[in-house]
Amino acid sequence: MLDKQKTNASFIGFAGNIGVGKTTFTKLLSKNLLWTPYFESVTDNPYLNDFYDDMKRWGFNLQIYFLHKRFQMHQKMSRSLIGVIQDRTIYEDKEIFARNLYQLEKLSSRDWDNYCGLFSVMTSYLKKPDLIIYLRAETDTLLSRIKSRGRDYEKSIDPDYVQTLNLSYDQWIQSITDDTVMTIQTDDFNIFEDRGGRLTCSEAHYLIKLFFLTLSFLFFYTF
Repeated sequence: MLDKQKTNASFIGFAGNIGVGKTTFTKLLSKNLLWTPYFESVTDNPYLNDFYDDMKRWGFNLQIYFLHKRFQMHQKMSRSLIGVIQDRTIYEDKEIFARNLYQLEKLSSRDWDNYCGLFSVMTSYLKKPDLIIYLRAETDTLLSRIKSRGRDYEKSIDPDYVQTLNLSYDQWIQSITDDTVMTIQTDDFNIFEDRGGRLTCSEAHYLIKLFFLTLSFLFFYTF
C-alpha cells in the first residue's frame, strides 16, 4: 500500500514552456546548491516524434507516459537525504499540456476525464514542491531557442501551439495564490550559447538573483 511521501529534504521544481531553459537552470542551480537534479525523460521518449506529427492520435499516450515517468521520479526524490531540483513539475502535465490538448480537441472528453482521475489519485501521494521557479519568455524567444537546439522531433512544432502554452502557463501561475512561486523573465538571459562559460552582466545578475532568492526562501520556510 502506498503512503503519502514524507521527506525532510527541500524540493524545488522548475516550471516553464518548451525551450525556456529549465534543464539548463536546473543544472546551474543544483551545482551551486550541491543538490540532486532530476531531469525530464526526453531522448528515450517513444511518443514525442509521433505526437508532433499527429497530436490527436498520440496525445493521450504521451501524457500517460509523462505521468508515469514523473511519478517514478517523485518516488526516487522522496528517498533523497539532500535537497532535490526537478526540471519540470508533474502539475504542468495536467494544468498545461493535457488541458491544452483537451481544449484544442486533441484529447477526447473520455480520455481527459480518465487522465484527470488518474492524475488526482497519483498526486495525492506526492509531496508538493517547497518552491516553484517559473521561467518565462516571450513566444519568439522560445521559438528561437527551440530552433537553436536543433532537436529533430521539435522541427515540426507549431508556433501557435507554443503561444497557446505560454498563455496557459501565465494563467496557471496566476492561479497559485500562496507564496511558493518565484517568476524570472528570461528573454535577455541567453545561457544556451557556447561562449566558453562566460556570462554577460545581465545573465550574471539573473543567476545571482536566482541563487540568493532561493536561499532566502528556503531559510524563511525552514526556520
